[in-house]
Amino acid sequence: MKVRILRQQFPGSAPYWETFEYDGPEDNSVAGVLDYLNYHDDIVDADGKRTTRIGWECSCLQGICGACAMVIDGQPALACETFLRDIQGKEITIRPLQKFPVIHDLVVDRSSIHENLKQADVCIGEYRPSADADHAHQYAAAKCLKCGLCLEVCPNYVNGETFFGAAFANDCYLVASRNRAEDRRIRTVYAEHFAKTCSKSLSCMEVCPMKIPTLASMAKLNRMKR
Repeated sequence: MKVRILRQQFPGSAPYWETFEYDGPEDNSVAGVLDYLNYHDDIVDADGKRTTRIGWECSCLQGICGACAMVIDGQPALACETFLRDIQGKEITIRPLQKFPVIHDLVVDRSSIHENLKQADVCIGEYRPSADADHAHQYAAAKCLKCGLCLEVCPNYVNGETFFGAAFANDCYLVASRNRAEDRRIRTVYAEHFAKTCSKSLSCMEVCPMKIPTLASMAKLNRMKR
């Protein structure tokens, strides 16, 4: 099987495609494929030319850290949860997420997700929940990996300068529901950086590896209005 990867040596350098031959286990994940290609000291491409190790990130390899988010055959996904058995054809195309700055190969800088939360001061502070707190949905919203897949498919998210995306919306719900003294302020920044621009394509929910019901977070925030 051929593995075609869009590579980039360092931030600002020109990206280029490089193809590798994969002859490892057929039941491997894409993360396993990348690990297999990087295993030997002497790495060669499909033409037999020596090349460098492929840069990519991983931590848990169990779908709970979000570090291995990338675009696989045109679909944003976690490499550890995408398996060869689910890929059609004899070639895999892999590229980094396109809405974040590339650091090296498939490694991107997703720090904007956290910086936007800091900029809007979306933090719980004192834990002051209401008596009718929806603990089940709080748990669901708190599973966000900050992987960036929702932002990759979002038609409204460009660079995170004004519209912060679904990950931001879910955190706004968490903070507002856990400290009702802050809900008015949180709903204000939620409206400014999400609600006013979201077109409700719901592509974020379709791609989310944790299946977070973002639409429910939006509805619950709206119901908090006094």
